[in-house]
Amino acid sequence: MRQPTIRDVAERAGVSKSLVSLVLRGSEQVRPEKREAVLRAVRELGYRPNAAARSLSEQRTRTVGVLLNDLRNPWFVDLLDGLNSLLRDNGLHMLLADARLNRRTGDDLTGPFLDLGVDGLVVVGTLPGPDFLGAVAERIPVVVAGAREPVLTGVDVVANDDEAGARLVTEHLLGLGHRRVAHIAGYGAVGELRRRSFEATMRNHGAQALVELSDMTEEGGYRTTVRLLSRPDRPTAVFAVNDIASVGALSAAEELGLRVPRDLSVTGYDNTSIARLRHVWLTTVDTAPYEVGRRAARCLLDRFERPGGEGRVHLAAPTLEIRGTTAAPRDLTD
Repeated sequence: MRQPTIRDVAERAGVSKSLVSLVLRGSEQVRPEKREAVLRAVRELGYRPNAAARSLSEQRTRTVGVLLNDLRNPWFVDLLDGLNSLLRDNGLHMLLADARLNRRTGDDLTGPFLDLGVDGLVVVGTLPGPDFLGAVAERIPVVVAGAREPVLTGVDVVANDDEAGARLVTEHLLGLGHRRVAHIAGYGAVGELRRRSFEATMRNHGAQALVELSDMTEEGGYRTTVRLLSRPDRPTAVFAVNDIASVGALSAAEELGLRVPRDLSVTGYDNTSIARLRHVWLTTVDTAPYEVGRRAARCLLDRFERPGGEGRVHLAAPTLEIRGTTAAPRDLTD
């Protein structure tokens, strides 16, 4: 049976082949009724574009490389969902790679993407030593999502407003009456922004900021919290740099015989699926990962249409999700 062609779609929809091409490329220059006629014809005929032929004619592969800092991080799942939804709507496909695995094996982080001829690259999360991206950005459009570095010419950055988010959660703990609040800090620009905002908010309220550096893992959160809770002036609340570290903090509190939130309030950051588990039910900051992914895709699409120009920073507004791990300190409730 002969496969339907773009000419068959055009005839069925009563439009030109060039208009069908515009619709298939996701162009916004097509009137809604014409777009619907073309899409209906595509469905009725079961038409599938010839990707190889289209790639040759456009000199594009219609693929986007996505390099993640660590695929184990559940926050990336929602971001990838938002990223893929808009890329897919525009006929683009993602090729994923885990930077953590590549670093462990000593493999080149971006070389395979360039060898495959991807049209653009989205870097998700904070990568150690991101200087190599400068050379890549000279060849293809690059967007950084969910991180605040690197700052490179022509590279767009899409992330959450970490300063605002850290301020929200710190003010929540202060508002409950906590004055001995500790922050389990992280690395990179994101970790630095959250730490500085925490310290500034504590200082503005006349409270002393206690900061312990962590590696942003569950084990790191556990070890850091054990140290914090072993202090003679142990904190009554802990603000972890992300949800994963906060799970370690919860484990440490339980192991030391403390009840959350009666004896210790714990907050996370990112509002991942972990935070929404009923037996965790974590107070945390929602960083809008789906929206961050959508915006990253839009920045990449804009770069395809209008290459060059200065890189821009796009920040999504955070919100605070108050759940079951925060309450007033015991000395105010007893």
